[in-house]
Amino acid sequence: MTLKISSRNKKVHKKTAEIIKSGGIAIIPTDTVYGFAVDAFNIKAQKALCKIKSRSQKKPFILMSPDIKSMKMFVEIPEKALKIAEKFWPGQLTLIFSTTEMGKILSGGRKDLGVRIPDNKFVLKLLKETGKPVFTTSVNISSEKSAKNIDETSKFDGIVDIAVDGGQCKFSFESTVIDMVEFPYTVVRKGCLNTDEILKFV
Repeated sequence: MTLKISSRNKKVHKKTAEIIKSGGIAIIPTDTVYGFAVDAFNIKAQKALCKIKSRSQKKPFILMSPDIKSMKMFVEIPEKALKIAEKFWPGQLTLIFSTTEMGKILSGGRKDLGVRIPDNKFVLKLLKETGKPVFTTSVNISSEKSAKNIDETSKFDGIVDIAVDGGQCKFSFESTVIDMVEFPYTVVRKGCLNTDEILKFV
C-alpha cells in the first residue's frame, strides 16, 4: 500500500528518508517533473525500480545530492564545469561527469554519471535527511510522458512505498542535460534551461 502525504507536512522529509534508507521506493516532486527516488547504494531497490519502469538496468539513473561538496565524492568536477555548477545549482540542470572510485561503485563501474542538485525545498531537506546519495528517474513507464503532478503518478499506487504530493511541478519539463566529461561539452538533452546561456560560463 502506498502512503500518500503532502510535501507541506512538517515531518514528510523524515518519513520519506526513512523509507528510502530502508530500501523502499518513493515518488517525490521536484522543480522539473515528479521523480522516483531510491537509495543509491541499494542494488535491490534499483532493480525493482527498473522493473516498475520497464527500463533496462544498463540505463543510468541521475544522482541527486544536496550540495556540490558531497557530489564531489562521486564525480570529478573540472574547474570550468564548477563555474556552471555554482551558477545553475540548485536548478534544472543535469551535468554528466567522470566518476570517482566511489562513483564507479554506485554506478556499477560506469565511467560517467549524471548528477543534479534540484531547486526544490522539500527535496533538498530530504537529501540532507537521508544523509546519502539518492538515485532518481522520472515517474513514468519508459518512453511515456513524465508525471507533472501527483494525479499523473496514480498508475504506481500500491507499487511504490510513498508518494509525496507537491502540487504541479514549477517547470513541468525535464532538466537540461550536458555531458561535461570532455571538452567541447555536449548537450545531451534540451530541457528547462537555455543551453546557450549555460555554455557562456565555460
